[in-house]
Amino acid sequence: MGKTQGTPGIYFETHGTSGPKLLLIMGFGMRGSLWKPQLDELSRDHQVAIFDNRGIGRSDLPAAPFTMREMAFDALRVVGELGWERFHLAGVSMGGMVAQEVAIRAAERIASLTLIATHCGGPTGFIPTIAGARAFTAALAGSPTQRPAALERLLYPDAYLATVDRAALALRVAAQVVDPAPFRSLLMQLGAVARFDCRSRLGDISAPTLVVKPSLDVLVRPSHADALVQGIPNARLLAYDDAGHGIAFQHAVSLSNAIREHVARAVGRVAASPEAAVAA
Repeated sequence: MGKTQGTPGIYFETHGTSGPKLLLIMGFGMRGSLWKPQLDELSRDHQVAIFDNRGIGRSDLPAAPFTMREMAFDALRVVGELGWERFHLAGVSMGGMVAQEVAIRAAERIASLTLIATHCGGPTGFIPTIAGARAFTAALAGSPTQRPAALERLLYPDAYLATVDRAALALRVAAQVVDPAPFRSLLMQLGAVARFDCRSRLGDISAPTLVVKPSLDVLVRPSHADALVQGIPNARLLAYDDAGHGIAFQHAVSLSNAIREHVARAVGRVAASPEAAVAA
Protein backbone atom coordinates (compact mmCIF):
# COMPACT_ATOMS: atom_id res chain seq x y z
CA MET A 1 0.00 0.00 0.00
CA GLY A 2 1.08 3.55 -0.53
CA LYS A 3 0.14 6.99 -1.76
CA THR A 4 1.14 8.68 -4.98
CA GLN A 5 3.33 11.73 -4.89
CA GLY A 6 1.98 15.05 -6.10
CA THR A 7 -1.43 16.61 -5.67
CA PRO A 8 -3.86 15.07 -4.99
CA GLY A 9 -2.26 12.11 -3.27
CA ILE A 10 -3.97 8.87 -4.34
CA TYR A 11 -4.06 5.93 -1.93
CA PHE A 12 -3.44 2.52 -3.52
CA GLU A 13 -2.88 -1.12 -2.60
CA THR A 14 -1.49 -4.16 -4.39
CA HIS A 15 -2.57 -7.78 -3.92
CA GLY A 16 -0.96 -10.90 -5.35
CA THR A 17 2.67 -11.42 -6.25
CA SER A 18 2.68 -13.08 -9.65
CA GLY A 19 0.79 -13.22 -12.92
CA PRO A 20 -0.55 -10.51 -15.23
CA LYS A 21 -0.74 -6.98 -13.87
CA LEU A 22 -4.35 -5.80 -13.43
CA LEU A 23 -5.61 -2.38 -12.30
CA LEU A 24 -9.20 -2.18 -11.00
CA ILE A 25 -11.04 1.17 -10.89
CA MET A 26 -14.04 1.51 -8.57
CA GLY A 27 -17.19 3.54 -9.23
CA PHE A 28 -18.86 6.65 -7.88
CA GLY A 29 -18.25 7.48 -4.23
CA MET A 30 -16.88 4.04 -3.32
CA ARG A 31 -13.51 2.97 -1.97
CA GLY A 32 -11.31 0.68 -3.98
CA SER A 33 -11.59 -1.94 -1.25
CA LEU A 34 -15.11 -2.75 -2.47
CA TRP A 35 -13.41 -4.80 -5.17
CA LYS A 36 -12.82 -7.37 -2.40
CA PRO A 37 -14.74 -10.24 -4.10
CA GLN A 38 -12.58 -9.83 -7.20
CA LEU A 39 -9.40 -9.29 -5.16
CA ASP A 40 -9.94 -12.51 -3.26
CA GLU A 41 -10.35 -14.42 -6.51
CA LEU A 42 -7.99 -12.72 -8.95
CA SER A 43 -5.02 -12.08 -6.64
CA ARG A 44 -4.39 -15.83 -6.62
CA ASP A 45 -2.94 -15.64 -10.11
CA HIS A 46 -2.66 -11.92 -10.90
CA GLN A 47 -0.89 -8.88 -9.54
CA VAL A 48 -3.89 -6.68 -8.73
CA ALA A 49 -3.86 -2.98 -7.83
CA ILE A 50 -6.77 -0.98 -6.44
CA PHE A 51 -7.01 2.64 -5.36
CA ASP A 52 -9.38 5.21 -3.90
CA ASN A 53 -10.48 7.77 -6.47
CA ARG A 54 -9.71 11.37 -5.56
CA GLY A 55 -11.77 12.65 -2.66
CA ILE A 56 -12.70 9.12 -1.55
CA GLY A 57 -11.33 7.11 1.38
CA ARG A 58 -7.67 7.85 1.99
CA SER A 59 -7.13 9.81 -1.24
CA ASP A 60 -6.98 13.59 -1.19
CA LEU A 61 -9.65 15.89 -2.60
CA PRO A 62 -8.40 18.80 -4.71
CA ALA A 63 -9.76 22.28 -4.11
CA ALA A 64 -11.12 22.78 -7.63
CA PRO A 65 -13.61 20.70 -9.67
CA PHE A 66 -12.04 18.05 -11.86
CA THR A 67 -12.70 16.03 -14.99
CA MET A 68 -12.65 12.36 -15.93
CA ARG A 69 -9.40 13.07 -17.76
CA GLU A 70 -7.78 14.13 -14.50
CA MET A 71 -9.10 11.01 -12.78
CA ALA A 72 -7.52 8.97 -15.57
CA PHE A 73 -4.19 10.64 -14.84
CA ASP A 74 -4.62 9.59 -11.19
CA ALA A 75 -4.88 5.97 -12.35
CA LEU A 76 -1.77 6.38 -14.48
CA ARG A 77 0.10 7.87 -11.51
CA VAL A 78 -0.79 4.74 -9.52
CA VAL A 79 0.67 2.37 -12.11
CA GLY A 80 3.62 4.73 -12.43
CA GLU A 81 4.34 4.34 -8.72
CA LEU A 82 4.15 0.57 -9.20
CA GLY A 83 6.49 0.64 -12.19
CA TRP A 84 3.93 -1.02 -14.47
CA GLU A 85 4.67 -0.16 -18.08
CA ARG A 86 1.91 -2.34 -19.55
CA PHE A 87 -1.13 -3.63 -17.69
CA HIS A 88 -4.69 -4.91 -17.90
CA LEU A 89 -7.47 -2.57 -16.88
CA ALA A 90 -11.02 -2.99 -15.55
CA GLY A 91 -13.50 -0.39 -14.34
CA VAL A 92 -17.05 -0.49 -13.02
CA SER A 93 -19.65 2.27 -13.43
CA MET A 94 -17.82 5.62 -13.10
CA GLY A 95 -14.62 3.59 -12.92
CA GLY A 96 -15.44 2.33 -16.40
CA MET A 97 -15.56 5.93 -17.61
CA VAL A 98 -12.15 6.58 -16.08
CA ALA A 99 -10.91 3.37 -17.72
CA GLN A 100 -12.10 4.55 -21.14
CA GLU A 101 -10.06 7.74 -20.74
CA VAL A 102 -7.01 5.75 -19.69
CA ALA A 103 -7.40 3.34 -22.61
CA ILE A 104 -7.53 6.25 -25.06
CA ARG A 105 -4.80 8.42 -23.56
CA ALA A 106 -2.33 5.58 -22.85
CA ALA A 107 -3.40 3.11 -25.52
CA GLU A 108 0.05 1.58 -25.94
CA ARG A 109 0.12 0.58 -22.24
CA ILE A 110 -3.24 -1.21 -22.04
CA ALA A 111 -3.03 -4.97 -22.59
CA SER A 112 -6.79 -5.49 -22.18
CA LEU A 113 -9.83 -3.51 -21.08
CA THR A 114 -12.95 -4.64 -19.19
CA LEU A 115 -15.86 -2.20 -18.87
CA ILE A 116 -18.56 -3.15 -16.36
CA ALA A 117 -22.00 -1.50 -15.98
CA THR A 118 -20.83 1.75 -17.51
CA HIS A 119 -21.45 4.18 -20.39
CA CYS A 120 -19.58 6.47 -22.77
CA GLY A 121 -21.17 9.74 -21.62
CA GLY A 122 -22.84 12.50 -23.54
CA PRO A 123 -26.06 14.37 -22.73
CA THR A 124 -28.10 11.20 -22.27
CA GLY A 125 -25.35 9.14 -20.64
CA PHE A 126 -26.33 9.47 -17.02
CA ILE A 127 -30.10 9.27 -17.18
CA PRO A 128 -31.13 6.32 -15.02
CA THR A 129 -34.54 4.72 -14.95
CA ILE A 130 -37.16 6.36 -12.72
CA ALA A 131 -36.61 3.68 -10.09
CA GLY A 132 -32.87 4.17 -10.36
CA ALA A 133 -33.14 7.95 -9.99
CA ARG A 134 -35.23 7.61 -6.85
CA ALA A 135 -32.92 5.06 -5.28
CA PHE A 136 -29.81 7.04 -6.25
CA THR A 137 -31.19 10.22 -4.67
CA ALA A 138 -32.08 8.38 -1.46
CA ALA A 139 -28.72 6.62 -1.36
CA LEU A 140 -26.89 9.92 -1.89
CA ALA A 141 -28.88 12.30 0.27
CA GLY A 142 -31.05 10.12 2.52
CA SER A 143 -30.66 9.68 6.24
CA PRO A 144 -28.29 7.03 7.65
CA THR A 145 -31.28 4.76 8.24
CA GLN A 146 -32.61 5.23 4.69
CA ARG A 147 -29.35 4.76 2.79
CA PRO A 148 -28.83 1.00 3.20
CA ALA A 149 -32.26 0.09 1.81
CA ALA A 150 -31.87 2.64 -1.00
CA LEU A 151 -28.51 1.18 -1.96
CA GLU A 152 -29.97 -2.31 -2.06
CA ARG A 153 -32.73 -1.14 -4.43
CA LEU A 154 -30.18 0.71 -6.56
CA LEU A 155 -27.74 -2.16 -6.89
CA TYR A 156 -29.73 -5.40 -6.83
CA PRO A 157 -32.88 -6.75 -8.54
CA ASP A 158 -35.80 -7.85 -6.36
CA ALA A 159 -35.39 -11.50 -7.37
CA TYR A 160 -31.80 -11.48 -6.15
CA LEU A 161 -32.71 -9.75 -2.88
CA ALA A 162 -35.28 -12.47 -2.24
CA THR A 163 -32.69 -15.24 -2.37
CA VAL A 164 -29.35 -13.71 -1.32
CA ASP A 165 -27.55 -14.27 1.99
CA ARG A 166 -28.83 -11.10 3.65
CA ALA A 167 -26.14 -11.13 6.33
CA ALA A 168 -23.39 -11.06 3.71
CA LEU A 169 -25.23 -8.39 1.77
CA ALA A 170 -25.71 -6.29 4.91
CA LEU A 171 -21.96 -6.35 5.48
CA ARG A 172 -21.39 -5.29 1.88
CA VAL A 173 -23.87 -2.41 2.13
CA ALA A 174 -22.51 -1.36 5.52
CA ALA A 175 -19.06 -0.99 3.95
CA GLN A 176 -20.61 1.48 1.50
CA VAL A 177 -22.57 3.60 3.96
CA VAL A 178 -20.27 3.61 7.00
CA ASP A 179 -17.93 6.60 6.89
CA PRO A 180 -19.42 7.89 3.62
CA ALA A 181 -17.49 10.17 1.31
CA PRO A 182 -17.76 13.92 1.98
CA PHE A 183 -20.72 15.41 0.12
CA ARG A 184 -18.35 17.84 -1.63
CA SER A 185 -16.37 14.89 -3.01
CA LEU A 186 -19.55 13.31 -4.34
CA LEU A 187 -20.64 16.56 -6.01
CA MET A 188 -17.26 16.90 -7.69
CA GLN A 189 -17.40 13.33 -8.96
CA LEU A 190 -20.94 13.91 -10.22
CA GLY A 191 -19.67 16.95 -12.09
CA ALA A 192 -16.98 14.85 -13.75
CA VAL A 193 -19.56 12.24 -14.76
CA ALA A 194 -21.90 14.92 -16.13
CA ARG A 195 -19.15 16.43 -18.31
CA PHE A 196 -17.82 13.10 -19.56
CA ASP A 197 -18.31 12.35 -23.26
CA CYS A 198 -16.29 9.64 -24.96
CA ARG A 199 -18.70 8.85 -27.80
CA SER A 200 -16.61 10.26 -30.63
CA ARG A 201 -13.40 8.70 -29.28
CA LEU A 202 -14.46 5.10 -28.75
CA GLY A 203 -12.81 4.14 -32.02
CA ASP A 204 -9.46 5.18 -30.51
CA ILE A 205 -9.62 2.30 -28.02
CA SER A 206 -7.30 -0.36 -29.41
CA ALA A 207 -7.06 -2.79 -26.48
CA PRO A 208 -9.07 -6.03 -26.59
CA THR A 209 -12.25 -5.00 -24.79
CA LEU A 210 -14.89 -6.92 -22.85
CA VAL A 211 -18.12 -5.05 -22.10
CA VAL A 212 -20.14 -6.49 -19.22
CA LYS A 213 -23.87 -5.73 -19.36
CA PRO A 214 -26.08 -6.27 -16.30
CA SER A 215 -29.44 -6.44 -18.05
CA LEU A 216 -31.49 -5.37 -15.00
CA ASP A 217 -29.35 -2.32 -14.14
CA VAL A 218 -31.57 0.60 -13.04
CA LEU A 219 -28.71 3.10 -12.66
CA VAL A 220 -26.80 2.76 -15.94
CA ARG A 221 -29.24 1.75 -18.63
CA PRO A 222 -28.20 -1.59 -20.20
CA SER A 223 -28.48 -0.12 -23.70
CA HIS A 224 -25.27 1.82 -22.99
CA ALA A 225 -23.34 -1.46 -23.04
CA ASP A 226 -24.61 -2.07 -26.58
CA ALA A 227 -23.40 1.41 -27.60
CA LEU A 228 -19.95 0.66 -26.20
CA VAL A 229 -19.73 -2.61 -28.14
CA GLN A 230 -20.81 -0.87 -31.33
CA GLY A 231 -18.29 1.96 -30.88
CA ILE A 232 -15.18 0.10 -29.69
CA PRO A 233 -13.38 -1.89 -32.41
CA ASN A 234 -13.60 -5.65 -31.85
CA ALA A 235 -15.29 -5.33 -28.45
CA ARG A 236 -17.11 -8.37 -27.02
CA LEU A 237 -20.35 -8.27 -25.02
CA LEU A 238 -21.04 -10.39 -21.96
CA ALA A 239 -24.61 -10.04 -20.69
CA TYR A 240 -25.92 -11.15 -17.30
CA ASP A 241 -29.68 -11.28 -17.74
CA ASP A 242 -30.47 -11.42 -14.01
CA ALA A 243 -27.93 -8.87 -12.74
CA GLY A 244 -28.21 -5.31 -11.51
CA HIS A 245 -25.67 -2.53 -11.09
CA GLY A 246 -24.09 -4.37 -8.15
CA ILE A 247 -22.91 -7.19 -10.40
CA ALA A 248 -19.43 -7.19 -8.85
CA PHE A 249 -21.01 -8.65 -5.70
CA GLN A 250 -24.05 -10.39 -7.18
CA HIS A 251 -21.93 -12.44 -9.60
CA ALA A 252 -18.57 -12.11 -7.86
CA VAL A 253 -16.99 -15.40 -8.92
CA SER A 254 -18.44 -15.44 -12.44
CA LEU A 255 -17.34 -11.86 -13.11
CA SER A 256 -13.86 -12.59 -11.75
CA ASN A 257 -13.59 -15.62 -14.03
CA ALA A 258 -14.76 -13.54 -16.99
CA ILE A 259 -12.02 -10.98 -16.30
CA ARG A 260 -9.48 -13.79 -15.86
CA GLU A 261 -10.48 -15.36 -19.19
CA HIS A 262 -10.39 -12.00 -20.97
CA VAL A 263 -6.92 -11.25 -19.61
CA ALA A 264 -5.73 -14.71 -20.66
CA ARG A 265 -7.04 -14.15 -24.19
CA ALA A 266 -5.16 -10.87 -24.41
CA VAL A 267 -1.95 -12.41 -23.07
CA GLY A 268 -2.29 -15.16 -25.67
CA ARG A 269 -2.75 -12.57 -28.38
CA VAL A 270 0.61 -10.95 -27.66
CA ALA A 271 2.45 -14.23 -26.97
CA ALA A 272 3.99 -14.14 -30.43
CA SER A 273 6.09 -11.21 -29.17
CA PRO A 274 8.05 -12.43 -26.12
CA GLU A 275 8.81 -8.88 -25.02
CA ALA A 276 5.14 -7.87 -25.15
CA ALA A 277 4.02 -11.05 -23.44
CA VAL A 278 6.33 -10.46 -20.48
CA ALA A 279 5.14 -6.86 -20.17
CA ALA A 280 1.50 -7.90 -20.11
